[in-house]
Amino acid sequence: MKIIVLAAVLGLAAAQDPNYQARNNYNEERQSAPTDERRSLTTTPIPILHWNKEQEHDGTYKASYETGNNIIAEESGYIKKVGEGEDQGEALVQQGSFSYTSPEGKLITIHYTADETGFHATGDHIPTPPPVSEEIQKGLDLIFAGIRQQEEADAREAAQKSSQQPSSQQIDRRENYDRKFKK
Repeated sequence: MKIIVLAAVLGLAAAQDPNYQARNNYNEERQSAPTDERRSLTTTPIPILHWNKEQEHDGTYKASYETGNNIIAEESGYIKKVGEGEDQGEALVQQGSFSYTSPEGKLITIHYTADETGFHATGDHIPTPPPVSEEIQKGLDLIFAGIRQQEEADAREAAQKSSQQPSSQQIDRRENYDRKFKK
């Protein structure tokens, strides 16, 4: 009884799906298609025309390649020391470019650098934001000027507090000096 109900539910669901029959026909056709026809539905391998990589013991390298579908790439990199003291570490600095032809037939070229500050790419096809309007720039300048003034005022206040030590502490230091060195 359960099997009959399950079959009825599945049959009803398939009947209500308008794409069910089309998907089913496609799968049946693909299964029965000759081997050559099935291969044509797969991706065609793209040959590597040029490949070069030079790796040094200190981490520097250069690499480049070109494929049969006109993808060209080159990259170089080196290890850079960043930070100071305990925070010192190493960062891989890379720079390079790659180019390919878009589906519309346009040559796309990207130049990039990647370092401890992040990945930075440039290219003629990369959209750029519109310029900031004069009114908005004036507002931003006022905001930043206010922030700078507040930071300067905070720094002056902190310097003033540190220079205004109680005179009793200064006297205590003199007394300690006298005890140590004037015996």
